[in-house]
Amino acid sequence: MARDDGGAAGTVIVAFVLGALTGAAVALLMAPASGEETRKILAEKAREGRERATEAARQGREFVNRQKDTISSAIERGRDAYEQARTAGTRPAGGSGEPL
Repeated sequence: MARDDGGAAGTVIVAFVLGALTGAAVALLMAPASGEETRKILAEKAREGRERATEAARQGREFVNRQKDTISSAIERGRDAYEQARTAGTRPAGGSGEPL
């Protein structure tokens, strides 16, 4: 049976990134530094966070696409198996001409 953990994994990644950004912002605001220096550091951390979030979103999209491909393939195999079974069930058995 397939596991549906794509949503949970994405939620954990987003929560981690947001927690890291929040922690970094609080640490910078509490540290003794000039306002200009603090703003520069915050801007850099925001850029880094955006890059991480973009990468996490890309990985999430790739995961979803892989899962979609897997599900599509499984559905196609199921259809093929159904058609084969249906065709095998309508063949004459022992020459009587009646379905099984």
